[in-house]
Order: sequence, then structure tokens, then C-alpha cells
Amino acid sequence: MTFEELYREVLKQTLKPDGKPLPEHEAGHLDCLLYPEKYPPVLRTESCEKCEYDQACEKSCVFDAIVPGPDGKLVIDPDLCTGCGACIEACHSDKLTASRDILPALKAVRDKGKLAYALVAPAFLGQFSEDVTPGKLRNAFKALGFDGMVEVALFADILTLKEALEFDRNILHDGDYQLTSCCCPVWIAMIRKVYRDLMPHVPGAVSPMIACGRVIKKLHPEAVTVFIGPCIAKKSEAREPDLAGAVDYVLTFQEIRDVFEAADIDPGVLPESEKDHSSRAGRIYAHTGGVSEAVKSTVEQLNPRRNIAVRTRQADGVPACRAMIQQLENGEIDGNFFEGMGCVGGCVGGPKAILNREEGRRHVEAYGDDAAYYTPLENPYVIELLHRLGFDTVEDLLHKSDIFTRDF
Repeated sequence: MTFEELYREVLKQTLKPDGKPLPEHEAGHLDCLLYPEKYPPVLRTESCEKCEYDQACEKSCVFDAIVPGPDGKLVIDPDLCTGCGACIEACHSDKLTASRDILPALKAVRDKGKLAYALVAPAFLGQFSEDVTPGKLRNAFKALGFDGMVEVALFADILTLKEALEFDRNILHDGDYQLTSCCCPVWIAMIRKVYRDLMPHVPGAVSPMIACGRVIKKLHPEAVTVFIGPCIAKKSEAREPDLAGAVDYVLTFQEIRDVFEAADIDPGVLPESEKDHSSRAGRIYAHTGGVSEAVKSTVEQLNPRRNIAVRTRQADGVPACRAMIQQLENGEIDGNFFEGMGCVGGCVGGPKAILNREEGRRHVEAYGDDAAYYTPLENPYVIELLHRLGFDTVEDLLHKSDIFTRDF
């Protein structure tokens, strides 16, 4: 039985127990499914005796996370793997796969003694079919045992406001610049681990996922938080020492689709339960250029008389991000706000998105256009939440925002 077959069989028996023993399988595979926290976000499901593709997985890893083990065979270093997924794409032998966190997550969600919240990434719209509105998806999660669904786009609004305030305070002269986006763990990991000298230009903001998890934990300390998105790297981000504890489990869109199918839940036929809280700015984080547009429009509202305008540059995909950084270091590129996304197309191009990136971008843009508010400064839910968290003014995000700041 392959790892994939075992995963689907165990998932089926978890949701619909029949008492039958599992078919013969590798013990290590079951351990990966039951205790994913012990393993890196990318798993080797078969050992490689001899690589027919000249160790393409090792060569694809910008973080040098694939290294020879004691026996000379390649292994994945869990401390170095960010979960970018480049090695999975490079391995034409199909011996690498993303970890699956669904079994312990379902167990935690169904613990009757705790609240459980689904934290849904801004790229979600359209991923589960055109018929699945945010309200129907909310009810689908409740059918699985969650107490509620929270759109992470609301927290993208808050991080947009924080980054706009940082830009307005720090970018005062030609030659000053800011590196973003906090939402992409691959981009941030590249700067931290490969281009460390550029870290002074990175505002110490957490990602919207971490911000969402921290706020829920502050309001409901015992709650279970489960992030759902198109990204494998978020699994690694949630475990980073200065971020751990905000998000208990990270699942991908494909994992959630598997659960809906195994549980016979069709989100498209469920009733509506609409609760829209995010602005266009937060919703468009999911595609390349979205963060740049969000921060630029917010800076212009914060300080319309700025002498230095926001000049944005973007790159998506690891090679393009590295090229943009090289141009920046060589003085060959003009700009003062640089956005990097590890996946081509941004989050909508993530390795575990269900839609192709063009369709994903179209849905994200449409959802952004439907927002009642253009920027977080116009969004009363942002202001209300900040007040609830003890922020008297939006400017307090610069001075007392530990909940939205990370320790690099």
C-alpha cells in the first residue's frame, strides 16, 4: 500500500469507522500521518537507491535542506526545510510528498471541551467550486465540527495597516526601501537564511495567519486554531520557535477537499452564513501584486502629502525573487517597496491550490471587487478589533503591537 493509499484509507476509517484492520503498509508511513509534527513538511515516501534524475530534488532546494544521511542516501533536514515544494515538483520519481496533518487536526477539532476555528487563507474563493460561497464554506466547516470560520483576510487588513505605517515612518529619502511581504514564509525564509544582510529592511511583522491565530488565542486561550490554505510552507512557519503556539495545525485546500469528500459533505448545497469583515486590501493578498497594491493605497490614505511616493516592485517564484534581490543589491532596480512571493502567481499558485493560478486570481479579484471597503482604514471591523485588543489609535500599531510583531 502506497503512502497516498494509506492516507485515504486512514482518513476514511477516521470519519466512518468500520472496525476493519488496515491493509499491510509501512509502519513509518502511518507514523507520519499520526504524528506529522515529528517530520518535515516534505516527506520522502520511498528511499532512493539510485537517482535517475541526477538528484534534482537536492539541486532544486535553495535552503540546502536535502542532505546526505549517515548511509549516504539523501534525507530532508526538518530544521532547514521550509516546505516551499520545489523538490516535490523536481522529483519525477514521485518519491516526495507534502506532509498530511489532517488526522491529529480532526481529533483536536472534535474535542468537545474546546472551541475550534478554521482560519481560511484569502485564496479560498472558488477553490471548492464556483457554487461554494464564503457562507456555505463556513457551514461546511461547522459540519466537520468547527465552531466557526475566520477569514484571514481581516488580519491581512491589519498587517497592511502596520506595514503602511512602517513605510510612512521609515521611507523618508530616495534610496530608502522596505522588503515585504510578511504573508509568504518562503520569501521571508530566503531573506533570513540566504540574504541575511537585508534583514534591517524587513519590518518585524508576523504573517496574517499568525496574527489571526494569536488574536483568537488571546480572546479564547484554549481554542484550537487550524489554518487552511494552498501552501505547504505554512506548516513549517507555524512551528517556528518565535511563532509556535498561534496556529495548532496547518491544512491545505487539497487536504480539506479530501475530508469533505470522505465525510460526504458538499459545501455547495449548504445554506448561507455570510459574515464579510475584510476590505479589498486584505482579500487581494492572495495574488502577486496584491500586497503592493494594498500597502500603496493605504499609505496614500494615511499621508496623501508624502514627498516620497510608494514605488512598488514584485517578483513571484523563487528564481524571480532571487533575481530581484540581486538587482536590488547591484543597484539595478528602482523602487522602495519590494514584494516577494515564493510561488508563481502568489498564493493562488501555491502547490496545494485546487484551481490553476489564473482562475484563482480571477476569483480573488472578483472577491476583492465585492468588498464593501477599499482599505483597512475604511474598514470599521479593523478599528473595532484593534480597540478590543487595546489599541486606542491605529498609530499604536507602531508602538505596542507585540501581538503582531515577531522576533527575527
